[in-house]
Amino acid sequence: MKQGGDAVRCELCVAEPTPAAWLLVAQDARLRVIRVLDAPEFPAFYRVIWTAHVAEFSDLGEADRQHCMAVVVAVERVLREALQPTKINLATLGNVVPHLHWHVIARFDWDSHFPQPVWGERQRASSVQDLAWLNAGLANVDERLRIAMDALASF
Repeated sequence: MKQGGDAVRCELCVAEPTPAAWLLVAQDARLRVIRVLDAPEFPAFYRVIWTAHVAEFSDLGEADRQHCMAVVVAVERVLREALQPTKINLATLGNVVPHLHWHVIARFDWDSHFPQPVWGERQRASSVQDLAWLNAGLANVDERLRIAMDALASF
C-alpha cells in the first residue's frame, strides 16, 4: 500500500498479530476470521478480513463479494445461536485502516456501551460476571466458526 509516496505497513495485511491483538479463528484462500483480543469489554468481537489488500467492497468481483458476505452471515449466525446476544453489530468502516474488513460484534444489553456502538460513549461499568460467562464460551464459538467456514469451503 502506498500513501504519499512512502510505503505504509497495513496492519490487516500482516498474517501475524501484534502481541495479544487478535486470534486467528478460521481462514480460506480469500479471507480470514479473527477474534479481537485487544477489546476486553467486547470479547465476542470478530472481524472478517479480506486477504488481498483492497479498500472497498466494490473492489471485489461478484463471486468474491458473495463469498465475503456468506462468511459475514455465517459469523453472525454462529454468534446468535451460540451466545443469544441482544443484537449483532455489523460494520465496515475502513476510515483508519483502508483494508476491506467487516466487524461482527455480539452485543448485550448489559455491556458497557450498549445501546451505543462499541466506539461510542460508555453507558455503565462492565459486568465482571457477565464478561466471565461470555469469555468462557468463546472457545466453543471459535470451533463452531471453524466448522461453518469448512462448510463454506466449496462456495
